[in-house]
Amino acid sequence: MAMFTKEDACQLRSTFQDAIIKCSERCLYQSAKWAAELSTSLSVRIGDSDAETDPDSPMEDAGPPPTVFPVVVSANSDPEEARLEAYEIQKYLLAKSYFDCREFERCAAVFLPSTVLKASLSVSSPNMSTRSPLKSAKGKSKDTKATAGGPATGSIPPPNILPRLSQKSLFLALYAKYMSGEKRKDEESEMILGPADRGSAMNKELVGISRSLEGWFATRRSDQSSGGWLEYLYGIVLAKGKNEEDAKRWLIRSVHLFPYNWGAWLELNDLLGSVEELHRIVPELPQNVMTLVFHLYANQELYQSTEPIHHQLNELQKVFPQNHFLMTQRALLYYHSKGFLFSLSPVPSTMLRKFLDFDEAESIFSNILHADPHRIDSLDHYSNILYVMSARPKLAFVAQLATATDKFRPETCCVVGNYYSLKSEHEKAVQYFRRALTLDRNFLSAWTLMGHEYVEMKNTHAAIESYRRAVDVNRKDYRAWYGLGQTYEVLEMHLYALFYYQRASSLRPYDPKMWQAVGSCYDKIDRPVQSIKAYKRALVAGTYYDVGSSFGSGTTSDPPSGAMDPEIVYQIALMYEKLGELEEAAEYMEMTLAQEEGPVGEDEDGEEVRGAGTGVTNTTSKARMWLARWEYTHGAYGRAMELANELCQDGVEVEEAKALIRDVRARTEGEGAAGES
Repeated sequence: MAMFTKEDACQLRSTFQDAIIKCSERCLYQSAKWAAELSTSLSVRIGDSDAETDPDSPMEDAGPPPTVFPVVVSANSDPEEARLEAYEIQKYLLAKSYFDCREFERCAAVFLPSTVLKASLSVSSPNMSTRSPLKSAKGKSKDTKATAGGPATGSIPPPNILPRLSQKSLFLALYAKYMSGEKRKDEESEMILGPADRGSAMNKELVGISRSLEGWFATRRSDQSSGGWLEYLYGIVLAKGKNEEDAKRWLIRSVHLFPYNWGAWLELNDLLGSVEELHRIVPELPQNVMTLVFHLYANQELYQSTEPIHHQLNELQKVFPQNHFLMTQRALLYYHSKGFLFSLSPVPSTMLRKFLDFDEAESIFSNILHADPHRIDSLDHYSNILYVMSARPKLAFVAQLATATDKFRPETCCVVGNYYSLKSEHEKAVQYFRRALTLDRNFLSAWTLMGHEYVEMKNTHAAIESYRRAVDVNRKDYRAWYGLGQTYEVLEMHLYALFYYQRASSLRPYDPKMWQAVGSCYDKIDRPVQSIKAYKRALVAGTYYDVGSSFGSGTTSDPPSGAMDPEIVYQIALMYEKLGELEEAAEYMEMTLAQEEGPVGEDEDGEEVRGAGTGVTNTTSKARMWLARWEYTHGAYGRAMELANELCQDGVEVEEAKALIRDVRARTEGEGAAGES
């Protein structure tokens, strides 16, 4: 990021303040809140010794008063739009008051009589289907391509049945109609996972809104200005109708016309299924600070916790040093940075420190909570961290605090649900996750966490349905894909489990647990060659996490960070045994044993240092027993006796070890007697 001056900061703050007002005028309150928080955290003391002063402090050289920004409505630079807005001001204020009171139908009716959208439903599209005007027909010549804002040349434009309104009033009316459809959809939905809940309820207003906007865009001239708001709404409607490619085009156009509507960026992020898709659209995005924030957020949502992403976040935090949204992104990057995040039960803290950067994430969330104790956003992620760390007292405190702030937020319900889950009260936990979904059926965390609880309760049917709903909400949620694989594995449907594990591993290619699960499924369907490949991928992924543990914390003089997972190495050895490649199996069994003492490396002075090993485990003891038998069958009685004695000392596989010792002694005594004779 180039040098950011005080003038740049002031200009950016002015832009954000304008965005706050424009989003609020259109009742996009979450986008307005996001912009307000970013504006408030903006640093204006960059490369300058001046500081913001208290208005009550004595000032000798007081400058001119700050610019007063409009409170009711913002100005419009387009003369025609400004004239229409001035003419409609009384109706607009009435409609907005209805919207604020959640009377969406009344809001829409102020500008759009009920006959208007009904007429749009009766008008069949001349192109046989609702088509995006931006998308050219495939296989047509160049002169048939769509113009920016009009239908493809040569196609019959759909009729525009909307009355002549300003874009602001038209957006408010159509958005109110959309919200009315969403409200009615929720009212018609059945009880969460009830007998009649199929998850198929639809917003019945989408078709009318889509055809109305299609007709409106078709009549627009290319030289007519647009604020980007109707493009944003059209993108939402197309996305809801599963027309994702067209939705991306319209949302990208929207953020070009008005980059500071965070809601448009969020909708665009929801349409990205992979890092490759993100890289494809980045060149099409505007070049400004919002694109940098979006790029960071999209990478975090895709679990890309890499050094360049952390560096980008560092640069943004220089501009917005105390912004809680960016601090949350930092915590989530640490949360997703290493290893296996999916857990159905608390795990020992030593394993956490080996695989996860939970300590850093927990510290950041704790600081955010201390600075803003009434902030509910992302508390469900914080509760996940506290749950896996078994921090029950702190989780209880966060649950009490969230409940006291707003008990009817889905995040609050998830925090309380996690608390009851940690207490092993799974029925109560499900009750709170259901409550979260009653408040917001698209709340991803609640579906995934409820699936975990149903697995604990051995209710596999409900668990599968919960995980399926989670991936319907967000197909990037690897925990839900992994949960589906685990549940089908419990049902011994290994081909189904393999499919879902592969989906999870494609989202988390550097997570060793994902590949270990894939290898296990290949083993169970008797495909040892593929199983070996998957297990080796797990070893490579484990090495990736060991090398790149905490950003900026590693030095070359540190000892090796950790041993390979002996369970994975042992499984590879068993697969080679299945294939009859016993020499290769013996090598991997030796490698399994070597993990007890840890890897060997050198420090800066060339001295040998050894990393932390796993010590004696059940897996290494099984490998030792296998090697003892292997050495016995190959006549290496001394080595077999040594390994068997070690097993007796470890207290694992003792009876088998003693039996082997007796066999070795009998064989050596028999060979000795034969030699004497």
